[in-house]
Amino acid sequence: MPGQRSITEAEKLAAAKLGGFPIRREQMAAVANIYRAASAVRHHLENSVLRGSDLTWTAFVVLWVVWVWGESETRYVAEEAGISKGTLTGVSRTLESRGLIRRSGHPTDGRLVLLGLTDEGEEFMRRVFPAFNEEEAFVTAGLSDAECRRLADGLRSVVMQVEQHGEERRQSLLNGAEPAPRRSGRRSRS
Repeated sequence: MPGQRSITEAEKLAAAKLGGFPIRREQMAAVANIYRAASAVRHHLENSVLRGSDLTWTAFVVLWVVWVWGESETRYVAEEAGISKGTLTGVSRTLESRGLIRRSGHPTDGRLVLLGLTDEGEEFMRRVFPAFNEEEAFVTAGLSDAECRRLADGLRSVVMQVEQHGEERRQSLLNGAEPAPRRSGRRSRS
């Protein structure tokens, strides 16, 4: 079963399966491990710090974005959180019902909605973030500070590559066509 295998076993199985393919193994391993690491960290944080606060990962990320950036238009919060505007609507309504976020109209454009933390939301983040950061330290305990910096720099380079050149690459791969719309009920890997 996939959930039962270690990362080492998964890498060995993939290498055996792909032995005859002309592939870039190091790049494949890097991307696969980015995904596996993100999933493992998210799962750990949701089932430790965030569970005690009755928050999902997505709700915490929305709170983080609004906490760091201050009051922001929903489109920017969704983009920064890596979620759709529809998902943000549901998450922000839940956070609003808990008294952590306030929704307000834009002062000059009535079509836009702004999200800001309430005083309770500010206090919540000041209280929860230190515990969250302790778990960030836990999941990276096997790395030195220098290794953490190198990892962060490497991942930043991956993000910048996609942000700066991803659209051009997508257009090239699809011969300028738009990607097929996602089917409802289908979840992305993120």
